[in-house]
Amino acid sequence: MCNIQEQTIPKEIRDRIMAVSNRSLCTRPFMDQVRRICCFHPAALVLREKDMDEADYESMAREVLKLCASYQVPCILHTFTEAAHILGADGIHLPLWKLREAAEKKQLDGFTTIGVSVHAANEALEAQSLGATYLTAGHIYATDCKKGLPPRGTAFLREICQTVSIPVYAIGGIRLEAAQIREVMSCGAVGGCIMSGMMAL
Repeated sequence: MCNIQEQTIPKEIRDRIMAVSNRSLCTRPFMDQVRRICCFHPAALVLREKDMDEADYESMAREVLKLCASYQVPCILHTFTEAAHILGADGIHLPLWKLREAAEKKQLDGFTTIGVSVHAANEALEAQSLGATYLTAGHIYATDCKKGLPPRGTAFLREICQTVSIPVYAIGGIRLEAAQIREVMSCGAVGGCIMSGMMAL
């Protein structure tokens, strides 16, 4: 199903890619796209559909978790901690404000993987202190998702990686290219997050 990408992107690079979902970018049924992502076998899939209400997200997440498990691809849920607990998910990705709230309300128990999006070194330190196990830092390159906003660049990424002791993934404008993944890794990141490229596999 993903033979072309598997041939052009070596496994050691695919292992450094975290897929991020956005069903609005899909040209095929969403679950078909999730299956293609699983076939590609990235390091993990972050189910980011945060525009959904929690009940609909929980219903979708239940099916995505099953599919990812069948391919042995870790699935990290996003934003909705209660739904994640109900589904028995062990991974959650949160914006920093939500991490603060979840830590205060003791809603992080049971999660072995806690990702947080950061945009400054002080945010990275705070997220780490609140229990984050990995960070996404961005946006590193120009991207349509942040149209009109200048990218923070690789110097920013290097600063974040030097500030914390937990893994950092670059996000923003990351393409399905081995050379670019190696570039962010040269800054100290463990890899990169890809949304648009994963939605177009």
